[in-house]
Amino acid sequence: MAFNVHILTLFPEMFPGPLGQSLAGKALERGDWAYTATNIRDFADGVHKSVDDTPYGGGAGMVMRADIVEKALLSIDNPGRKIYLSPRGKPLKQALVKELSQAPGLTLLCGRYEGVDQRVLDAHGFEEISIGDYVLSGGEPAAMILMDACIRLLPGVMGNDDTPDNESFGSATGGLLEYPHYTRPAEWNAADGKTYGVPDVLTSGDHAKIEQWRKKQSEELTKQRRPDLLKNA
Repeated sequence: MAFNVHILTLFPEMFPGPLGQSLAGKALERGDWAYTATNIRDFADGVHKSVDDTPYGGGAGMVMRADIVEKALLSIDNPGRKIYLSPRGKPLKQALVKELSQAPGLTLLCGRYEGVDQRVLDAHGFEEISIGDYVLSGGEPAAMILMDACIRLLPGVMGNDDTPDNESFGSATGGLLEYPHYTRPAEWNAADGKTYGVPDVLTSGDHAKIEQWRKKQSEELTKQRRPDLLKNA
């Protein structure tokens, strides 16, 4: 059964965007996943099809109306797990990505302006998920990132289903950052005038030592860049 994603957005033409290319694009053509992009503005009344209004209590910006967002949501059959992309949501971690990729379907709500009326989120049990500690112009880029992270975990998309376990945050790396990679040429003359080689252990043929080296590199990189990950390693 295909992995189905429903997107509620004011800009349906943004999809599939980059997800129509490379591995995700091939998976879309094969039918491994499917999407619908519903234009929230189609459910607004009036000549101007306005979807927002001023916030109660004052403040800058406009807020997307609960009644219009709800109409768009109710137009979807079997919405599945409902997610609102928001900087105040829980962080999108690899464990959550794996969980979402196994869901029968997702509905992703892409906010604009100052956000969405809280009442529609409460009434329909939306989860709030954040892709990072920063604010975007809208939820569409965040939705694409979440979708890409999920799609690449679908069976057969990457060719080797063991690949995710050996990447950063994977089970084979103990949830740590991935070790460095090298390929040919063995000696590379860079534009800075220096010659860069490959660590000797990687050309030794000793797989036990290579595994030890990779584990140590993973631990050192994580210690330098993401020491918070060591707590759960």
